[in-house]
Amino acid sequence: MLETLDLSRELPKARYKQDLQRLQRRLHRLQRACWEGKIATLVVFEGWAAAEKGTAISKLTRYLEPRGFTIHSIREPRTYEEHLPWMWRYWVKLPNWGEMAIFDRSWYRRVLAERVEERVAEPEWRKGYRDIVAFERMLAKDRHLIAKFFLHLSKKEQKERFRKRESDPLTAWQVEPKDWAQHKKYDQYLVAAEEMLERTDSEWGPWTLIEATDGRWARIRIFETLIQHMEVGLQRHGLTVPDDDDVDTAQAPETETGAP
Repeated sequence: MLETLDLSRELPKARYKQDLQRLQRRLHRLQRACWEGKIATLVVFEGWAAAEKGTAISKLTRYLEPRGFTIHSIREPRTYEEHLPWMWRYWVKLPNWGEMAIFDRSWYRRVLAERVEERVAEPEWRKGYRDIVAFERMLAKDRHLIAKFFLHLSKKEQKERFRKRESDPLTAWQVEPKDWAQHKKYDQYLVAAEEMLERTDSEWGPWTLIEATDGRWARIRIFETLIQHMEVGLQRHGLTVPDDDDVDTAQAPETETGAP
């Protein structure tokens, strides 16, 4: 899958600014529609370190009603979490109906980092595929929309970004020793990512592969895909998809009191 992506794709700055504001407003309206229709939204970000997942999340949430979404940055499980079913720590982070949860890394750690770093035995991470597919299918049947993004970079591009960040005292903290350790295992992670994408892509939880060399291109693709997921989800549940005929795109969305 990933080898078919054209990582040279880019978007002109002027076009990006024009599209971004329009899409931010559209997402804001769909957030309100999902709140009113009691539809939960799960947005999952996976991909390479330095692929600017955090920047994409920041742009996505800039004009959303803050009481209507949560962001979860997933790290290694804590000691007490290792004595619970492995999916437990994700279950407790699921959104209520009408709300949105955004995951910077997710339950896919089981079949990526935990697999490659050999933190779990092979039978466990192989079972993880079945657990994940069943988990997402159950959520989809229970009024949850699932949008999954994998942000892809070449090994060379990732290395250049690490070095650029380390050269600036203001961004050096963003590159940890474990990032370089994972970079050395790029090929192993690539194999794991390919199998993950193939085995967990589904009708109810499809993957969208994002060419992340150009940040502007990546962010617009993410917006457009998430918006499409939410529009289709509203229709699937027999709800009205809001139109934008009355929206003044020259202004930022207004935050109202009450529900998103």
